[in-house]
Amino acid sequence: MGIFEVLTMIGGLALFLFGMNALSEGLEKLSGGRLEKILQNLTSSPIKAVLLGILVTSVIQSSSATTVMVVGFVNSGIMRLTQAVGIIMGANIGTTTTAWILSLSGLEGSNLIMKLLKPTSFSPVLAAIGIIFIMFSKKQKKKDIGTLLCGFAILMFGMDMMSDAVSVLKDVPEFGQILLMFSNPILGMLAGAVITAVIQSSSASVGILQSLASTGAVPYATAFPIIMGQNIGTCITAILSAIGANKNAKRAACVHLSFNLLGTIIFMIGFYALDAIFNFAIMDAPIDEAGIAVIHSIFNIGATLLLLPFSKLLVKLATLIIKDGPEDELDEEEKDFQVLDPRFLDTPAIAMEQCRNCTVKMAEVTKNALRLAIGLLSEYDEKKAQKVVKLEKLTDRYEDELGTYMVKLSRRSLTEEDSHALSLLLHTIGDFERIGDHAEEIATAATEMNEKKLRFSEKAQKELKVLCAAAYDTVDMAFTSFANRDLDMAQRVEPLEEVVDVLNDELKRRHVQRLTAGTCTIELGFMLSDITTSLERIADHCSNVAVGLIQVAVDSYETHEYLGEFKANAEFGKLYKEYTKQYILPATGPVTTPELQ
Repeated sequence: MGIFEVLTMIGGLALFLFGMNALSEGLEKLSGGRLEKILQNLTSSPIKAVLLGILVTSVIQSSSATTVMVVGFVNSGIMRLTQAVGIIMGANIGTTTTAWILSLSGLEGSNLIMKLLKPTSFSPVLAAIGIIFIMFSKKQKKKDIGTLLCGFAILMFGMDMMSDAVSVLKDVPEFGQILLMFSNPILGMLAGAVITAVIQSSSASVGILQSLASTGAVPYATAFPIIMGQNIGTCITAILSAIGANKNAKRAACVHLSFNLLGTIIFMIGFYALDAIFNFAIMDAPIDEAGIAVIHSIFNIGATLLLLPFSKLLVKLATLIIKDGPEDELDEEEKDFQVLDPRFLDTPAIAMEQCRNCTVKMAEVTKNALRLAIGLLSEYDEKKAQKVVKLEKLTDRYEDELGTYMVKLSRRSLTEEDSHALSLLLHTIGDFERIGDHAEEIATAATEMNEKKLRFSEKAQKELKVLCAAAYDTVDMAFTSFANRDLDMAQRVEPLEEVVDVLNDELKRRHVQRLTAGTCTIELGFMLSDITTSLERIADHCSNVAVGLIQVAVDSYETHEYLGEFKANAEFGKLYKEYTKQYILPATGPVTTPELQ
């Protein structure tokens, strides 16, 4: 094998690995996070978990990616360890899909159908279609399909290059002698495990073995232990992913390793025991690409059928190996942040969903802080005031954690839709944090009034109560629409925000009248102004949240243009009048509503 053949083989391997990565990336983007959501919502049925593991891995073409996602789910508390076992087993079966696709390159035959089934025949067509989609289509979905098609074509082209490069080895005696070394079950298994661990992909290592098998120089005796070892080596990705994770996540990686290790040991002992008795003639026969796919599938399906009934024992074994410690007890606050697991960054669609889930929790904290702060205005409580401060600090941490995580996510390969959604989500956490700040300002004003023994007049209290109710309802409406992605409710936020603005102006006008009449003091006026301004700005931030939600849904990101069109809408005017009748200031009747422009 000359230098040029070596270079061709290295180039073919590089194209093969790049194509596999592009294929996986295109499939992940095309799934849009839907498969990952299915993983989160699976039932406790082990059979369904296995089927879901097969489905997801077959689609994204990577058992390592599926297992890493599972480790992340377990680490963040989304999934129980018992649920993870079935998915891990299913992922091992799903990864055999790649071996069957690659085996198409070994098809022989002169008739038209057989020629068309060979990847060398249809890959160029797929590549041409893919590049047209990538270069000329404006829709992100078609671009993702183009990436998928080009990735597959490059993968098959790389496979073909490797096969051509190593074809000369069939006439090299030394190559046959090296392969005979790996006929030793232990050496062959170790070789398969090491190669797979280095490239961190069982699909890729199986593909390399299939390209070598295309020479006709690889016997079954060599291929079998190498394939067994490849199933052990693929566990390295999950093991590395579990470093720094909690105990349950480490146990998920341990279950993955235990399953593949036990399955390999059982199959190796069983197979070689039968070989010793019956002396299989096939052992010295050359294996082809399809034969490798068959062995790979039989092992993974057989191991799953054999060990699935003992899944609970695998969990117990992992629990015995990795024991609990006091450092693993986390408070509720820390558990909330665990959903922002770095492992999810490799699958941006699910990382986006985790960001959204964490943002919903941030909204709940912010809303609770505002509720307590408003309550302090009518009945002061030192403990509740301290609680508001604590919750505001928590919203600050949410913004820091989410912001840092989303900045990392923004550097990943995102669809155009996810990129816009991520940008607006970053603005949303800023709005939530500012609402938390205003809640603390209201609590600070209430504390100062309590310390100075100041109290608003009865009329001022009743008027402020109406404004507080309107502002809090705006928050409740905006936050609920965000959590439920309820666009109809989101459209009701802006009219109520306008009413809050009107109420704020009216309260200030009435305060000036009381100040002129000498029934109110300047100091109390400053307090009132601080509180009403905070409430008015809270409503403004709610408007930002609702508008952002609508913009992502309708794929339009011109805020001022949207608000201008919406305010001219008859529905807006109807809701605006409805809210002005609902939030009535005492004594003077309905608030005077300015004409809508």
